[in-house]
Amino acid sequence: MSTEVDEVDAGLPPRATRREWLGLAVLALPTILIAMDLTVLHLALPTLTADLRPGNTELLWIVDVYGFLIAGFLIPMGAIGDRIGRRRLLMIGAVAFGVASVLSAFAANPTMLIAARALLGIAGATLMPSTLSLIRVMFQDPKQQGAAIGAWTGFFGLGTVIGPLVGGTFLELFWWGAVFLIGVPVMVLLLVLGPILLPEYRDRSVARPDLLSAVLSVVGMLALIYGVKRIAEDGLGLESGVPIVAGLVLAALFVHRQGRLTQPLVDLKLFRDSLFGTALGMLVLATLLSAGLQFLVMQYLQLVRGLEPVQAGLWSLPITLGVMVGAMGGPALAGRVKLSNLLAGGLVVSALGMLMLSRVSGPSDLFLAVGGTAVIGLGLGPMISLGTGLIVGAAPPERAGAASALASVGPELGSALGVALIGSVGFAVYRSDLADRLPEGLSAQDADAAKDTLGAAVDTARGLPTELADRLLAVARDSFVQGMQTTAIVGAVLAVLLAAGAAVLLRNARMPGPPPAADADGTDQPDQPDQTGKPAQKPLEKLEKVES
Repeated sequence: MSTEVDEVDAGLPPRATRREWLGLAVLALPTILIAMDLTVLHLALPTLTADLRPGNTELLWIVDVYGFLIAGFLIPMGAIGDRIGRRRLLMIGAVAFGVASVLSAFAANPTMLIAARALLGIAGATLMPSTLSLIRVMFQDPKQQGAAIGAWTGFFGLGTVIGPLVGGTFLELFWWGAVFLIGVPVMVLLLVLGPILLPEYRDRSVARPDLLSAVLSVVGMLALIYGVKRIAEDGLGLESGVPIVAGLVLAALFVHRQGRLTQPLVDLKLFRDSLFGTALGMLVLATLLSAGLQFLVMQYLQLVRGLEPVQAGLWSLPITLGVMVGAMGGPALAGRVKLSNLLAGGLVVSALGMLMLSRVSGPSDLFLAVGGTAVIGLGLGPMISLGTGLIVGAAPPERAGAASALASVGPELGSALGVALIGSVGFAVYRSDLADRLPEGLSAQDADAAKDTLGAAVDTARGLPTELADRLLAVARDSFVQGMQTTAIVGAVLAVLLAAGAAVLLRNARMPGPPPAADADGTDQPDQPDQTGKPAQKPLEKLEKVES
């Protein structure tokens, strides 16, 4: 006999039992894995590049197609889960994630790896909303729900921290594909324990998700990013201009369609509140800066400094800890410091970290590179942690679900955009600078390979005479550092502009308060007026468990 949850009116919210807390531990499995999958690949890039020899554009797609498809499919997958059952979708996603992990591990060329990573992203989009939605169903008591969501956030942070260490260890012992196989036993364990400890949940009132909207959003976004990458590689031309125009047209069609649908994928009415749009935009940009610069620093550690994967994983810990300290410290300071000042101050701190990163001049500046990125994470942490609360708090209760979905999409989209845009700028500077400094005696074929990526330059140098190899490595590493310096300066300017925007546009923003309490008889207390003087609205949905 299985437990199913339907949306019906209930009295006092039930308190979670041992079964729910054990279920939370099960939900930690995919959460940790998704976070690990975002970081372990960065360490695998040098060996992956040497084996598959991807070009500049292919390398960027290998890294960020995963994040783009997670972001693009999060909302439609959430609607599908409401219709067919969240636990069922979680189980389907676990199977797909395991299969895609195996395909990624044994990819024989860059195209196969990009396709496998795309499937991995779609599977990941089934896991993330399912875990959060099931937590919301399993923990209906407000205090317990807050603790459970906090634990879920901690699981994600844990995966980010241990990802470089686990990935680095696997790379020392096995080949680059082994970092993907980490997910297989985790998914098997989820498939075994999920049906035992997790409840089923569906909302039969949710309409069938609009497939055309999903296609328009994902294809439009990928077309735009492809065009930007082509500009970074070959300059502005037909090959870059056509995808950008096509992406903009598809984006306009998507927005137009959302305004006509009764139950759209993205509720455009939410953006009528300027606070909602501002908080969402800043959350995306904060994660964009954090992920993009971390992507470049990870390559600096291995390809410029020459660290082994395990060593690079250890040196990446200060970077991750900086983000975690900032993310946890932001909510702790929110009650003592005005929110707009806290967020603006954090962004200024991140700009200082980027200026530190812009001073890195070569392999000897290891502490400066790691310290600068840790300061960046420390400063951006408050925006990343408090941004979600602002987004959900700005939406009326009846649209809290749609706001939560967009708040989940924001960091994923920002991370993918960071690798795509920041990475494209860094590679463009690298290619331009290296083209004028290639050492004499290098064949045209080796020169073209070296200009693709720094990893390709390092691999090319292995087959050259010692003196020529040393000269190629020196100029290639210096060109990469030039690209990292440029992106850090651009990021610092953007962070300062964001700080000014936060100070002005969020000056009246406050974090949402706790939900209304209940009387002893189980009825809600009378609505209290909000800051505008209007009665606060009650939550529209309450849940109870029924046997089926």
